[in-house]
Amino acid sequence: MKRILIALAVLLSVQVADAQNKTPEAAKKAVESAEAASKDAKKATKVATWTKLATAYMDAYNAPAGNVWLGASKQELQLLMAGQKPVSVEETVVGGEPLVKEVYADKEFYYNGAGQLVIINVTKPVVENALAGALDAYKKAYEVDAKKSKVKDITEGLSVIARKYLDEGMTAYQFGELAKASQLFEQAAAAAATEPYAQVDTTAIYNAGYTAWAGKDYERAKSFFERCLDEKYYYEGGEVFAKLGDVYTNLGDAKKGAEVLEKGFVMFPQSQSILIGLINYYISSGENTDRLFVLIDEAKKNEPNNASLYYVEGNIYKELKNVEKAVESYYKCAEINPEYEFGYIGAGILYYELAIELQEKAGEELDDNKYNELVGQMEQALMNALDPFEKAYAVTKDQQLKISIAEYLKNIYYRFSSNGPEYEAGYKKYDEVVKTGQAL
Repeated sequence: MKRILIALAVLLSVQVADAQNKTPEAAKKAVESAEAASKDAKKATKVATWTKLATAYMDAYNAPAGNVWLGASKQELQLLMAGQKPVSVEETVVGGEPLVKEVYADKEFYYNGAGQLVIINVTKPVVENALAGALDAYKKAYEVDAKKSKVKDITEGLSVIARKYLDEGMTAYQFGELAKASQLFEQAAAAAATEPYAQVDTTAIYNAGYTAWAGKDYERAKSFFERCLDEKYYYEGGEVFAKLGDVYTNLGDAKKGAEVLEKGFVMFPQSQSILIGLINYYISSGENTDRLFVLIDEAKKNEPNNASLYYVEGNIYKELKNVEKAVESYYKCAEINPEYEFGYIGAGILYYELAIELQEKAGEELDDNKYNELVGQMEQALMNALDPFEKAYAVTKDQQLKISIAEYLKNIYYRFSSNGPEYEAGYKKYDEVVKTGQAL
């Protein structure tokens, strides 16, 4: 799927094939029977009555999908569902990824390019709100279980419901239904928090906030991100601070947003999201951007040998369009730690992006003299990028990173391949690395 910042720490639950899976018709009858029993005054005092009702609801919830499971191949499901044929098959795009959709009378299956089932979307449930019904039944079971003899069973049931709500939320998110996804993630967190399971599901809480934020429901998003901070859940190197800072800004309290970002920056100085948020705040508010350097200097005092802090400083200068100081900070990384490649990479990318910017300006310039001047500046920027990229390539031990750096070097050497044999040789060297995927 598209690159997202939603938390995927809890994987979509897998429904394992079960020979005892009920048909939709049998599942509906079981629910009706269990509901009738729960309304009987005498039977309602028994824990078994409520666990049976919860099980009936869950069987009804699972019935439309049957024995299929996420990750199954189309060939496996064709054998498993020999008696079912899709009403239609069509190509579609979900979350930016091309998928094949099979439409059945009560569900839709979505397959990726590898033929694996990635989304199950039930369009005709056996009973409405089956998960909520099962949750309420387990709550009642725990309430009437005076001896607490079924705590283990109830706990397991609640954990399954919480996972199913997470699945539902993820499906809604993939379909772009952000408000619905946020509600479902909230229900997942609520199910997990229900006794006796009583777990704080920070993944669900974060996802509820993220989808609310993505849907611009900032007041709602604020409550979930603040809960994340209360639980000391920061996600992906401090992303919660970045999102909460943005939430406050959109709610008209940019000052509060900056306070949140600064707190996050102290804990996660390498977070690009937090850094960009702070830079935008200081620039838009007209306040002194020197505050950014005060923050990074405080971090340096605590970790004077942390090369990445100079990389962050370079990023600050880069965003403030101070190329000379940015490069100085990037190169300082190697003085602190000669094996830290990211300072060189930062300098190389800075020059490379500057070259692209100058090239675009040149393409819009109608005056020949100005055009030639811009082209000259562009070529100089590319030349400047060679040294840091070459050093980064030599320093890094990460093979995939070497290949990524080689892509930049290949393009630069190609530009100057007519300038001399050393440039042509450089192009051939890095072109081979990119083609073969094997770093030299």
